[in-house]
Amino acid sequence: MKVKYFSDTDTAHVEFTEKEIHETKEISENIYLDIDGEGNIVSMTIEHAKENAGLSEFSYQEMSRQTA
Repeated sequence: MKVKYFSDTDTAHVEFTEKEIHETKEISENIYLDIDGEGNIVSMTIEHAKENAGLSEFSYQEMSRQTA
């Protein structure tokens, strides 16, 4: 996964895979999902990211699987 932030446009782009984009779906006025030919998410674009996604800070934490 790659996360890119463009400060000049306040746009965040989250790339989940490098598959070819088949379609872009507008989720809301500022959120777009790129979908591959099988209906899987390739990437997501968030415009006005600081306002719409609270993107003033970013962190990543991988959670280990819990065993019962």
